[in-house]
Amino acid sequence: MAVSQAVTAPPSFTEGPLGPMLYRMTLPMVWGLLATMSFNAIDTLFVAQLGEDALAAMSFTFPVVMVMTSIGIGLGAGVSSIVSRSLGSGDHHEAGHLLTDSATFSLLLSVIVTALGLLTMEPMFLLLGATPELLPLIVEYMEIWYFNAPLLIVGMAIMSALRARGSSGIAGYLMLVSALVNGLLDPLLIFGWLGFPRLEIAGAAWATLISRMLLIVVALYYVQGKFRMLESPFQPWSKIAASWRSLLHIGLPAMATNVIIPLASGVVVALVAQHGQGAVAGFGVAMRIEPVALIVFYSLSSVAGPFFGQNLGAKNFDRLYKGLLVMGRFCLVWGVCMAVVLWITGEWLAGWFSRSDDVLPVAVAYLSTVPLTYGFYGIVMSVNAGFNGLGKPMPGVVISAARVFIIYLPMAWVGQYFWGLQGLFVATALANGVVGIMGWLWMRHHLKLLRSENS
Repeated sequence: MAVSQAVTAPPSFTEGPLGPMLYRMTLPMVWGLLATMSFNAIDTLFVAQLGEDALAAMSFTFPVVMVMTSIGIGLGAGVSSIVSRSLGSGDHHEAGHLLTDSATFSLLLSVIVTALGLLTMEPMFLLLGATPELLPLIVEYMEIWYFNAPLLIVGMAIMSALRARGSSGIAGYLMLVSALVNGLLDPLLIFGWLGFPRLEIAGAAWATLISRMLLIVVALYYVQGKFRMLESPFQPWSKIAASWRSLLHIGLPAMATNVIIPLASGVVVALVAQHGQGAVAGFGVAMRIEPVALIVFYSLSSVAGPFFGQNLGAKNFDRLYKGLLVMGRFCLVWGVCMAVVLWITGEWLAGWFSRSDDVLPVAVAYLSTVPLTYGFYGIVMSVNAGFNGLGKPMPGVVISAARVFIIYLPMAWVGQYFWGLQGLFVATALANGVVGIMGWLWMRHHLKLLRSENS
């Protein structure tokens, strides 16, 4: 009977006061995402103590890690959308079939990607610009890390399912514990502390692999052992194919959206590089501080998708509209708070990375300008996640593509050409504002149509 109660528990996004509910769901994800962001940072911190060659080798692996992460995020967005809508409609068995088929697809895809990665390691990293001298270190790390890919991608799907049912607290704390385990294992395996073998750069890969294995085992305990969210994977091919189509309907556009951002970052770095190496370093310092300042928005967007999905499934159209208003107000207020904090502390924070006269002013200029419109950028994140939750992924792709290619990059080029780096940073802030307003109006219009069509 306990299992039946766990399976039929009402979705928690569809009832209760909106503000407290969103706070309760978002807060654990703040800690979880902070911890997840620390994975590569902690690995890099320890590997850097092995010398410049090891650090350089580690740096060449980041593009591959980003691609794998983008695949996981995309599939996770698909899982969150289709599972949350089924749960919201009350069809728990259909949600289970969708999750099971999605996890199977994620596993098959990640195994294929892992095999391709292992077979193409040397030519791939030579193409990325690695020198033959660094290849042995890169291979030493990646021949272990690639086996992490299935755990990363399938793990993201499972964690998205937990968020889809309203268990974002469990998801956040599992992410936090996994990162802590990774941080504890790093020095033991890299430097051979406490009797462990000294594996050097390979030790960082082993630490990541082991911590993710533990994460997925415990996550599966909750998903199946406690909540009984999985069904038998042996279903008619037509049903499995339909699940995969539903997953990819959201997942592929979400992957594309995540790829757009690093592509744009590469172009912006090229623009900044015209102002010297110090400018690039200063911009890099700001880029290390910014994700931490935006962590609340990332966390909110991670629960926005399930919120919109569950309430669409439950046909709570008034709640959807009110949720948009609550999220919009929160993003703007929190954005102002972050802008004030970074305006006051920006120089102090940047000084932790560098006190150079060529580096520090650039970082401070960015942190005193761009955060003025962080609130609008938070709205963009939540709206994109909301459209995915509604099963409408293309508006998110259009919003992200328009922000980068139609608004941001042209304005950035004009701004830096006439007014230097400050002009580029002002263009960044303006682009956030314009796209935030566009995204919010688009979502509001869509929700009004939904409400009128079902009234």
